[in-house]
This record gives sequence, structure tokens and C-alpha cells, in this order.
Amino acid sequence: MAFILCIHISIDITNEVFNMHKYYEINTPGNNIRCKLYYNEKVQPEKAVVFSTGFAGHKDNGAAAKFAEKLLSKQKNAIVVVFNWPSHGDDVKKKLVLSDCDTYLDIVVKDVKERFAVKELYSYATSFGGYLVLKYISEHDNPFRKIVLRCPAIDMYDVLTSAIMKNDEYERIVKGKDVQVGFDRKIIVTKDLLDALQKNDIRKRDYIEYADDILIIHGTKDEVVPHEDSRLFSENNLIDFISVEGADHRFMNPSYMSLANKYAMEFFGMD
Repeated sequence: MAFILCIHISIDITNEVFNMHKYYEINTPGNNIRCKLYYNEKVQPEKAVVFSTGFAGHKDNGAAAKFAEKLLSKQKNAIVVVFNWPSHGDDVKKKLVLSDCDTYLDIVVKDVKERFAVKELYSYATSFGGYLVLKYISEHDNPFRKIVLRCPAIDMYDVLTSAIMKNDEYERIVKGKDVQVGFDRKIIVTKDLLDALQKNDIRKRDYIEYADDILIIHGTKDEVVPHEDSRLFSENNLIDFISVEGADHRFMNPSYMSLANKYAMEFFGMD
């Protein structure tokens, strides 16, 4: 498995430990996965959090940066890895294919364990990333010690077609057109993707065996992913669920984001 390490580094001094980030790439046949690593200098990592972003997100995600800053100030031996999903950010794939997402997550998980030789692996995922992590663990052995999902898109098909798509985008896609869809950033969506999302409805899967290792956090004012979807999913699968009163989908209020990160770190046992 080949990789390219980029030189770009930013440095911040926190409690006499250099909190840094750098970019690297994972290259396998047919795949080029671009990642961002947050770490403390001169410390051998023992714990890694794989941060999975939402639809149209990317490795320079602001929420991931805030979480990493908070985590690394508490846990000197931890790292956070963020990566681009297929066709997201500066990824080279032109179209979003659901099976490619599974491939990317599998490659990143295995690479993080091998590259950094960490003892413990954790997952923090938001929105579309939450859907993909849930899909992944139901199809593979769960590699994560603990999983935190913030506003996971439990019914990703409905979220995409009802909350993200606008105007006639859905009609054009079902007729076979490839359409750029999204809010601030756009992703090419195809009929094949919609069909795959319909086929892979995670609400029909059983997650009770993973329940003790999953925490779901969801804002009551989420305008993209229904709060009720997460509540019902958690209830049906006996998963711990925390409602954050007043929080929107992106947890734009810094107080709400700080609270979500606090809950995540406590669940990880890294507070």
C-alpha cells in the first residue's frame, strides 16, 4: 500500500506539546485517498479517531479541526484522521459511488492501524458519514472500540432527495441525468447512487449487538436530518441517545458543538 506525505504543517503550542497537522495520501490500485492527520509532536500515538464527514464535506472540515484541537489538548497520545470520501473535496473520482465509500473507509481503517500502530481505534462520524459507518460495521467486523455519531443520516435516501436536492434535480436524476447536488459544495449524484441508497436502508438492519459501543447525538432543530429518525433508530437498537436542545444540523452554535465534543470524548473515555 503506497502513500504520499505532504509537507504542509501548522504548529500550535498547547501545554508545551506541539499540536500539529499534516496531509498525506493513501494510494491503492484505483484509489487515491487524501487524508489530514492531527497529532502531537514527539508522542507515539496509542489511540486514533477516524473522523468521517458528511455529504459534500472534506478533510479540512472545521468541526473535525475543533474536535481534534480539544481531544489532543487532553490526550497527548491520540491522533485524529480525517479523509475525503470519493468525489468529495479534492478527491479524484468524478462520481459518487456507494461501494467506493465502503472501500475508502475500509482502506483508511486498515491503513491507520498499520501506519500508526495504535492500540485503540475510534470513530466519530457526522451525517452522511454516520450512515456510511453504520453501513460498514453491519457488513464487516466492527474495528472500532467506540463509535459516536452526530446527526447521522439514518435514511440517507430521504435526506438526499428531500432535504438536499432542490427544484427539479430529483426528476432529472431519475431520468438518467448526472446532476450536481448540494449546499455550499456540489457532488455529482447519479441514478445508480439513488438506487444503491434505496437498496441499502440501514433501518432494516439490526445493530443491537453493537449498541453498547455506539452513542448518537442529535440536535432538536436539525433542518437536514430528522431528529426523530435518530431517536427511533436508537430506541429500536437500544443505542444511547443524547438530544441537544436547539442545535441545528451543523451545530453552528459553538456552545452546542463544544457540548457534542464533550459527550464524544466522555464516551470514548478520553475526557
